[in-house]
Amino acid sequence: MDRTLELEVPATGAGERLDRWLARARITGLSRNRLQQLIAGGRVQVNGREGKPSLKLKAGDRLVVSLPPRRRTRLEPEPMPLAIVHEDESLLVLEKPPGLVVHPGAGVQTGTLVHALLHHAPGIATVGGESRPGIVHRLDKDTSGLLVVAKTEAAYLALIEELQSRRMKRVYQAIVWGDPGPDSGAIDLPIGRDSRDRKRMAVVRGPAGKAASTRWRVLERFGPATLVEARLETGRTHQIRVHMSALGYPVVGDPVYGGRVKKGLSLRQRERSLADALLRLLRRQALHAAELELVHPVTGAELRFRSEPPPDFREALERLRAFTARPPV
Repeated sequence: MDRTLELEVPATGAGERLDRWLARARITGLSRNRLQQLIAGGRVQVNGREGKPSLKLKAGDRLVVSLPPRRRTRLEPEPMPLAIVHEDESLLVLEKPPGLVVHPGAGVQTGTLVHALLHHAPGIATVGGESRPGIVHRLDKDTSGLLVVAKTEAAYLALIEELQSRRMKRVYQAIVWGDPGPDSGAIDLPIGRDSRDRKRMAVVRGPAGKAASTRWRVLERFGPATLVEARLETGRTHQIRVHMSALGYPVVGDPVYGGRVKKGLSLRQRERSLADALLRLLRRQALHAAELELVHPVTGAELRFRSEPPPDFREALERLRAFTARPPV
């Protein structure tokens, strides 16, 4: 049986094309291509009439989106250990270890977190996207920390809306090269695909860049490196990694955005030795999803979770603290 979503266009959506507003709103949790298919199939009505992709919306327009039943994922369950910190009938929150891919993609078709989730909670097979069932938000392969997964369609849609409306709070810890100086700051730089390398993201001005905002503050200073807290105001791909690199303080160990190049470090032997030790220890970016706050989609309860960084991250901090504790010779 089809499901219907009823939406009202806010003042901020006035003048936008129907297809672009739906894709930007992300209320349905559907991809841009899927939304375009629904519009083309006559499944989106605006004020009671079939909407066209180029239709310019007005504030107060009422949309009815008819959604066909979700298709069951074709992915096969795989038994894998999961570090679950909370689970109920609607959702689960887990700690993703570094090195684990969240969902299948180019070059990775098995052994992902999704495969493990399908084994643990088979009911998610028809929740959300066919290739990423249950996944509300993702973490990069080598980023560790907290992740929320929806177990029902109702929870999925509610959590997607909560994420897009910025009511879901996600806080990360990162070790970055150098010292940012101030105790806190904000980075408001648009992000898009790097025109020279489509596998990378970059700060992109103009229509190709999407608004991105990160708030950061210093937690601990070590001289050649700094522990910072980063709060996501938006959720662009690689956002913290791109923003900190653009600021001149790439995440330690990041192989894509300058974190394995010791930029800004003094050439003194003592600091070179420290940097080499950190890069041998951290085979990934030192980025950890440390805090997650959300409103339960069914009970309305406020849920708060905190995660301690994994061993490699903690050992890197111990080495940095030992470095600052020893006065230079």
